[in-house]
Amino acid sequence: MTRPHPPRPLSIAFCAATLLLCGGGATAAAGAATAPVHGSADALRAAVPMAAAPYEYLGWGNPQKPTEVMAATGTKWFTLAFVLSDGGCNPKWDGSRALTGGSDEAAIKAIRAKGGDVVISAGGWSGAKLGEKCGSAAALAGAYQKVIDAYHLKALDIDIENTEFTNATVRKRVIDALKIVKTRNPGIITYITMGTTPNGPDANGKDLIKKGAAAGLDNDGWVVMPFDFGGHTGTMGQATISALEGLKTAVKNAYGVGDGDAYRRIGVSSMNGKTDEADETVTLADFGTILDYARERHIARFAFWSVNRDRRCGSGDDGDSCSGVSQAPYAFTKIVVKYTG
Repeated sequence: MTRPHPPRPLSIAFCAATLLLCGGGATAAAGAATAPVHGSADALRAAVPMAAAPYEYLGWGNPQKPTEVMAATGTKWFTLAFVLSDGGCNPKWDGSRALTGGSDEAAIKAIRAKGGDVVISAGGWSGAKLGEKCGSAAALAGAYQKVIDAYHLKALDIDIENTEFTNATVRKRVIDALKIVKTRNPGIITYITMGTTPNGPDANGKDLIKKGAAAGLDNDGWVVMPFDFGGHTGTMGQATISALEGLKTAVKNAYGVGDGDAYRRIGVSSMNGKTDEADETVTLADFGTILDYARERHIARFAFWSVNRDRRCGSGDDGDSCSGVSQAPYAFTKIVVKYTG
């Protein structure tokens, strides 16, 4: 189930952001320095519950209208994907569509008009990554700032995958850029989303978390994508819990905090239905298992890839626009929306 374009095979579609190779780190940094202040972190977290924000990719997979999803499910928040590099250190939707003035901005305005809001996801498996195209942390922070300013964002997701994830220099650049973003935008919520093994983050993921702790990055959610494991035991719900426990331990050890604090800084971005692996099907029962775990531990985030796929397949449909399992429309979204943090 490979898609023809931005995401990644299917689930790897949570791609890492690449805001173009900023043609001018100084200019980008100056833009970051003038970022608006959104209010205190505690007040923002209390006022804006984005713990449940399923992904929707408006440029792929015959996307549903977000406002129709809101009416059908009660969901208020979406994670919209993906912002990429246009070839330099400049952010665009899918690396080609301008941030403002087009259908993407119109969709965000429609969501907000119905009382909802959005997390913007930068990155993914495919396409040019901002973390690689921007030559410094200051330039990368400036690219992220353009996205924040375009939509007056309350939350930003960096989906770090593929070559952006495996390069230690780039991992550090992303961490340092987010530290600048947090300083320039008090109260903004940040998520860092990455792949995982069934036992938690791999060596690159653990290094990313350690770099965050060493830099003093107050990241709101270290989020794993528990699928495309390449082999697992038990149900996908059980494998997800195992991955989250490994993530909790990595955050606990890196930041030197207790279990409760560590749980509140981790999150999950699952995948609904069939994944790219023949032995993986994430069922509605698995989502129920994840929801119970999230409620018990009060984790930072419960999302999934994707609303585009939250419907059964018809004749000629593929994994870009349906789950591959028997389900009612939006059955997975209706579980996720139950999570309130």
